[in-house]
Amino acid sequence: MTIKFALIGGGVMGEALLSRFISGGMYQSTEVIVSEPLPARQSYLEQKYQVRVTADNRLVFTEAQEVVLLAVKPQVFSAIAQELAEVAEINGRHKASVGAHENNHSQPLLISILAGLPLKQLEGAFPRLPIIRAMPNTPATIGAGMTAICSGAYTKVKHQELTKKLFAAVGEVVEITEPLMDAVTGLSGSGPAYVALMVEALSDGGVAAGLPRVIANQLALQTVLGAAQLLHESKIHPAELKDRVTSPGGTTIAGITQLEKSAFRSALIEAVVAAKKRSQELGK
Repeated sequence: MTIKFALIGGGVMGEALLSRFISGGMYQSTEVIVSEPLPARQSYLEQKYQVRVTADNRLVFTEAQEVVLLAVKPQVFSAIAQELAEVAEINGRHKASVGAHENNHSQPLLISILAGLPLKQLEGAFPRLPIIRAMPNTPATIGAGMTAICSGAYTKVKHQELTKKLFAAVGEVVEITEPLMDAVTGLSGSGPAYVALMVEALSDGGVAAGLPRVIANQLALQTVLGAAQLLHESKIHPAELKDRVTSPGGTTIAGITQLEKSAFRSALIEAVVAAKKRSQELGK
């Protein structure tokens, strides 16, 4: 069967997307090939998803007919780009020579989820290839992700629609301009870690206040989940929800006062800005 989807990098984020694309029927296992250097990880992916697995990035890039998803660490991009450059050039010359009328043999769409790596650098490594940058986050594993995308110079409407369809299978999708991508990385890309830290801290607070750990964990997790769901479904401003819970001289305002003294909001703002700056550094 024709290989439609190729994944280069079978790590946590790559697997999260792969699992949803297969379970959601976007691709059949027989239409997928994955490149992963670690033997143990290769065996795991092959057994769990029944996909072809290899350590040869060039093979993956050559066989993919529809999409190549690049899901490696930004720090190893240069090495992989050098490895694939010759294959991309040969494929480009061959596919250009067969004529524009043979649409089934067009270049595959390259989707990069590498933090900080700009389109300019991607297009320099893969000339004339349709490329889209995407920044998903780990809740994609359960179909509750948030993904931002931006398009390269050679992408067409069909590429944009395909990308939106793919990432809609793992959550919500927003299309942005590339200068905003680093900010997206700092907010939604890194955001699940901030939320996890907050849940952990809330649980610790419950234990400090006398609650058993198991109950404190349950209370903290469901409180964050419920508040987020309420904001999402009601569409009210977060400040309005805060005001609804906060009564004069009550417990909530006492807690909020302490959060303000500890610069809680400022800490979150600075975390997003710091992550954005790090994303920019990775792209240099």
